[in-house]
Amino acid sequence: MNNHTDPQGSPGGAPANGNIPEIAQEVRAAAARIAAAALASHAAWDRVALWTDTFGPRLSGSDALERAIDWALAQLADDGLANVHGEPVMVPHWVRGDESATLVSPRPMRLSMLGLGGSVGTPPDGITAPVLVVTTFEELANRSAEAAGRIVLFDAPFVSYRDTVQYRARGAVEAARHGAVAALVRSVASASMNNPHTGGMRYADDVPKIPAAALSVEHAALLHRLSDRGASVVVRLAMGAHTLPDAPSRNIVAEIVGTERPEEVVVLGGHIDSWDVGQGAMDDAGGFVAAWEALNVLRRLELAPRRTIRLVGWTNEENGLAGGRGYHAAHRSELANHVIAMESDAGFFRPTRMGFHGAESSLGAVQAIAELLAPWGPFSAGPGGPGADVSPLVADGVPTLSLGSDQQQYFRYHHSAADTPDKLDPNEVAHGVAVLAVYAYVLAEVPWRLQAGD
Repeated sequence: MNNHTDPQGSPGGAPANGNIPEIAQEVRAAAARIAAAALASHAAWDRVALWTDTFGPRLSGSDALERAIDWALAQLADDGLANVHGEPVMVPHWVRGDESATLVSPRPMRLSMLGLGGSVGTPPDGITAPVLVVTTFEELANRSAEAAGRIVLFDAPFVSYRDTVQYRARGAVEAARHGAVAALVRSVASASMNNPHTGGMRYADDVPKIPAAALSVEHAALLHRLSDRGASVVVRLAMGAHTLPDAPSRNIVAEIVGTERPEEVVVLGGHIDSWDVGQGAMDDAGGFVAAWEALNVLRRLELAPRRTIRLVGWTNEENGLAGGRGYHAAHRSELANHVIAMESDAGFFRPTRMGFHGAESSLGAVQAIAELLAPWGPFSAGPGGPGADVSPLVADGVPTLSLGSDQQQYFRYHHSAADTPDKLDPNEVAHGVAVLAVYAYVLAEVPWRLQAGD
């Protein structure tokens, strides 16, 4: 057993004066062993492919999600991890149903579309209406007189996810405010091969709920060009979407129990649900399984840190965040002992960056851990917002880390039928396992703790 000391202050406390704390040589040596072992194995990619090929898409409320959870719990127990269990959570149950979008005028054509999660359906015969194409909410407001009785299409080019997703999230509400009968949005995608991208949307209580769907980038652009030329653009939209009562699901939990401070917990994981198209391989089977494999790497190396490392697979991230809220509620009494909550939900391509949400005085420590990974390729750390599933913990003083990867790649496949295991490189997945395992081990082993923000 190591002889742990804290040259920067009292055990478990913040580094004195915000200085970068010491990472003991034996911890640095263990980190090197961890990274080398993770990079030598494709076990994570193999398990991502097996899990997603076997169960396919895992939308909240679906039988596929619950069978995938059953399988994962059995495999985690077989792997020898401790305290493997599911924690009950009630989740939304939205069903897509049959759907289609068809260009009626100026020529008949089937359009590539996906209904947005949470949307209401159309009447059984669908909605056939002329299309008003706009680029921004401001343009819609300026052309409000033209919107009544029409289908509004928001053809907003992808700038960044943060900037562009507002049209998917709020498009139906803003269109309804101006009298539209349905809303279409250009898929929120950095690139496209005519694959539409779904995702969540929301309604407001003060306007009618109208159907909402995404078109592929190519078909949104087509309608825009036709409209700009003065053509009469008419579309028939048919959607069988509906929402059933909330359904039972579970978060997945497994641990390596700490040797000296088992009550102090390092959380890492990803979400286990996905949209109902594709296989949810990079969003987010890759993130969850890589975190799972990170614990297995430590177990195989017989590295038992002083604090507990807890793997969490959050359910219902995609269309409700019930898993993140459920974990917060179930563990509220122990959050003061949560050292860090680390989430991977930004695709699982080559890892590029760790984003830290916490006290500025702790950023140097996060960057010092990143430097341990330098021998295996460029990697940095800096400020970053909390991931969706760990965000409920922030108000209770838990600092967070979020693993980032190539976002241009991510948004090519995000929420589309193209999110399949072949998009992931086994070596890049292994690199992500190395990053997660090193961060988890170091933060579970060092005597100091990262501090939450003000």
